Amino acid sequence: MARIAVYSLKGGVGKTTVAVNLAWCSARQSARRTLLWDLDPQAASTYLLGIAPRPKRRAQAVFSRDIDPADLVRHTDIDRLDLIPADTSLRTLDLLFHEIDKKKRLAKLLGQLDKSYDRLLLDCPPGLTETSEQVMRAADLILIPVIPSPLSQRAFEEVSAHFADRGFKAALMPVHSMVDRRRTLHRDAIARHPDWPVLPMASIVEAMTAERRPVGALSPRSQGARAFAQLWTRVERRLADIEAS
Repeated sequence: MARIAVYSLKGGVGKTTVAVNLAWCSARQSARRTLLWDLDPQAASTYLLGIAPRPKRRAQAVFSRDIDPADLVRHTDIDRLDLIPADTSLRTLDLLFHEIDKKKRLAKLLGQLDKSYDRLLLDCPPGLTETSEQVMRAADLILIPVIPSPLSQRAFEEVSAHFADRGFKAALMPVHSMVDRRRTLHRDAIARHPDWPVLPMASIVEAMTAERRPVGALSPRSQGARAFAQLWTRVERRLADIEAS
């Protein structure tokens, strides 16, 4: 099971949009058995996939060994795509990780799911936290959405420096998100990093939050759907390179 995290130090960069649409591409475009694990207490991925929260909020309990991760899995309306939903109990997850002092707790939980899925995607909360440290140890590939702006670029550079300093083994893949090519600032940023994948600022991407459907299901021929499909193809190629090495 390849483990792909969608993470950013900075919020508001389209992280959940990327996670949900790539999970859809994995399940539909590549016909992979796919699990999306929502680790963000805002539960945006959970909402976008139409999963209603359960009366008892248990998302954090799996990390304290109260329940098995498979017990939290919910089937979605999308073939081959399952979800482990988030809830507000995850607001204190960083504190729990600090208290239990198990640096590879998340990695071990993912190992329990290895035989059930081909691809796992993690929708991560923003910030450099105990949770992000767990993700960086557990993932094979970390996608980092970067808006073409100085602050977002600075956040990516901070993550890259932290990653190198800690010696994590996962591969990093920056992705330009919310790109508006009419803006000089955006065009200049893309020119500086022509090898980074590009996700456009498009009305269909915004519409998915209202329709609660991935872009590929909502408008398969749209520019946004093509961009996510192309990004997923690059992710699959990168995973193949990682496996080969």
